[in-house]
Amino acid sequence: MTCPRIEIDLTKIEENARALVTQLSGRGIDVTGVTKATLGSPEVAKAMIAGGVVRLGDSRLENLEALRDAGIEAPLTLLRSPTPDQADRTVACASLSQVSERDVVEALSAAAGRRGVVHGLVLMVELGDLREGVLPENALDLARHISLTPHVALAGLGTNLACRAGVVPSADNMGELSALVNRLEDELGQHLPLVSGGNSANLDWAIAAPAGRVNDLRLGESILLGCDPLTRIPLNGLHTDAFTLVVSVIESLAKPTVPRGATGEAAFGAPTQAGERGTIIQTIASIGRQDVDPDGLAPPQGVSVLAASSDHLVLETQHRLPPGTEIRFGLDYSALLRVMTSPFVMTMYTTTKRHSTSPPPSLPPFLPPSIPPVEKPTPATP
Repeated sequence: MTCPRIEIDLTKIEENARALVTQLSGRGIDVTGVTKATLGSPEVAKAMIAGGVVRLGDSRLENLEALRDAGIEAPLTLLRSPTPDQADRTVACASLSQVSERDVVEALSAAAGRRGVVHGLVLMVELGDLREGVLPENALDLARHISLTPHVALAGLGTNLACRAGVVPSADNMGELSALVNRLEDELGQHLPLVSGGNSANLDWAIAAPAGRVNDLRLGESILLGCDPLTRIPLNGLHTDAFTLVVSVIESLAKPTVPRGATGEAAFGAPTQAGERGTIIQTIASIGRQDVDPDGLAPPQGVSVLAASSDHLVLETQHRLPPGTEIRFGLDYSALLRVMTSPFVMTMYTTTKRHSTSPPPSLPPFLPPSIPPVEKPTPATP
C-alpha cells in the first residue's frame, strides 16, 4: 500500500473507554463518547459503546447522520449549537443539542413539532474559557424560556473549558456550575437530569475529588489517545497508540542542511532557520500539511521532522531509505483530527488479540507514568 493510511486499533479504544467509564462510574459520572476527531467513524463509535459509554457526541451533523445511517442506535448529542436552518436535520438524528441562543431554541422547537417529538436541550453556560455559552447571570432567563417552549425540553446544563483559553476545570468552576443547577431547579420547580461538566480536560478534577451535580463528561481525546489534554502526559493504564499514521518514502538523499540562495517567505510563512550541520540524509514522505499537522507527529526513534509543505513531509533519517519504505508515526489530537478528514489518507481498522480475556486494570489516579514519554526529536537550531 503506497498511499498514506491511518491504522486504528479498535480493541485499544474499547479498553480505554472501559477503563475511564469504570473509574468515573464510581464517582457518579457517565461518559459521552466523542467521535468528532475520527470523522464520526461508526467503527470507533461501536468500540466506545462496547466500552460502556452511555451516549455519543459529535459537533458535526454530517457525522451524527453517518452514525445513524450505520445503524448506531445509542443516544446522540450535537456538541455544537446548530444554526436555525439546520434544525430539521438536528432533530432528525440527535436526541440532544447544546444551545445558547433563543433563535436556535425556537427553530428546534418548530422542527420537533413538525416531527411530533420532544427534543432535549442542554443549556451551555460560559464559565471562563470564552468559547460558547450564556453568562451565568443570563442562564435563568433562557432556561425559563426553554421550559415554556413547546416540543423541546430542558435536559440540563453544560459547560466547556480548556478549549479556547485553556482554563483548567477546578473545584471552583465546577462548584459554580453545580450551584447554578440548584438555583435553576429551585426557580423553575423542575429537575435537571443532565449536568455535563466538560471534556477530557476534566479528568484530573473528576478522579481526584469530584463534588456537586456534575454527572456527565464528554470524552474524546482521553479515550482515543490515552492522554491528559491539559498536559499531554499519558494516563496510567490507557493505550496511547490506538492510532498510527503510516507513510511511504518517496525520496531519501544526502543534502546540505542550509539552503542555497536568497530566501523569502516559504509556502506556509517564514521558514524554520536551520543551523549548519554539514550533509544529512534528508528523506521525504508522501504526506503534507493538507493531510496532517506536522507539529503533531511523533516519529520513530532515529527520525526527526524538519519541515512540511502541502504534500511533502521533510524528515531527517540516519540512513537512506529506499522509496516505498513505510515510516510509522504517532499522532496528537491536532494531527489525528486533520488526518481523519483528509480524503488522501486511507483508514484501516484492526483489533488486538489478547492472551487473556480478563479486562485491563482499572485506571489509577492520574499520577505521572513510571516511564516518561519519549519526546519528539526536534531539528537542531543554530
